[in-house]
Amino acid sequence: MLHDRVLVHLDGESSERLSSSGIVIPATASVGRRLAWGAVVAVGPHVRQVQRGDRVLFDPQERAEVELQGTDYVLLRERDLHGVAEPEAGGEGTGLYL
Repeated sequence: MLHDRVLVHLDGESSERLSSSGIVIPATASVGRRLAWGAVVAVGPHVRQVQRGDRVLFDPQERAEVELQGTDYVLLRERDLHGVAEPEAGGEGTGLYL
């Protein structure tokens, strides 16, 4: 990776989601801008806030997709990341640092 680029592998995107009350939401349902989660696979030398293995939150509309060895990845700039999940939230806060 070059400069401030981050290579992310999308978390398992299922075709449908389950709401907190147990209602199945089909993939065709219209939702506003929904952010996506992914795992950082590689980072450039100028990336300061995330490292390989972090779980990050980003806007899937602002991305460049790339396929490497049959696997799809998303290429982002570090500034396009909205949050990073903490490995252990410890029951306090949201489990995110922004």
